[in-house]
Amino acid sequence: MTDMLVRLYDIPDLTGYAEKMEKIGVRVRRPNVWEKPLLLDWVNKHFNPSWALECEIAFTVRSPSCFIAVKDTALIGFACYDCTRLNFFGPTGVAVHARGKGVGTMLLLSCLHSMKDSGYAYAVIGGVGPAGFYAESVGAMAIEGSSPGIYDFSLTGKN
Repeated sequence: MTDMLVRLYDIPDLTGYAEKMEKIGVRVRRPNVWEKPLLLDWVNKHFNPSWALECEIAFTVRSPSCFIAVKDTALIGFACYDCTRLNFFGPTGVAVHARGKGVGTMLLLSCLHSMKDSGYAYAVIGGVGPAGFYAESVGAMAIEGSSPGIYDFSLTGKN
């Protein structure tokens, strides 16, 4: 899976996306430290244990390098950055029933704006699955020769 590069100085403003989330009753925010076990359990259950381990790293800094999407009192999505490696976006995921409503885009942009505010000019999206989504949402471009990149699982025996 290829890595992609995003120009952080050229990403969309959050305002319109935040208004859209408000209209559908979704709040995107950083998790509180006491929500860490709930978030890690949710990521482990709905996605995979590797992502939960990466997500755990988000809580090693203040404020966590992570955002969550909440509808009513239910967690419906998450996105992290600076977890796998510095300057990397991911992992990220949205509950199946909440997809297609802009939640993933809002989570992505929240992380990328935070990275930009931290001084990064570019961000890497590692091991991209939905390349079209990232290209359309934030103008991400494939990094030639980046597969498998840091996601070489030779130690675990995975291919």
